[in-house]
Amino acid sequence: VQLQASGGGLVQAGGSLRLSCAASGREFSIYVLGWFRQAPGKERKWVAAIRQSGGTTYYADSAKGRFTISRDDAENTFDLQVNSLKPEDTAVYYCAADRRPNFGGSLVRVADYGSWGQGTLVTVSS
Repeated sequence: VQLQASGGGLVQAGGSLRLSCAASGREFSIYVLGWFRQAPGKERKWVAAIRQSGGTTYYADSAKGRFTISRDDAENTFDLQVNSLKPEDTAVYYCAADRRPNFGGSLVRVADYGSWGQGTLVTVSS
């Protein structure tokens, strides 16, 4: 599957953004989906993930209570709603997907995903 991320921008602290990722390809519903972010000079880190069908969600501690991941299998899209943004949330956000015919497996490592979007920059000013 090919992924295209969008929705980043410049926002003041406390603001919100909705990041979107559009997927092209087949069998989208059996893909696990995730969002990662990479701040300048730092490694790419996992933010949130959602499983296939049913869509159990998981969040990094930094995202809990502020970010929400969702998916629309009919539209082949998934989103990350980011609220109460802080300057430390500034990063390039990447969407990722991995085909999983069976339930289970890790969702938090870069190596867990076979497909990546190009990234969208989120800048939070103080």
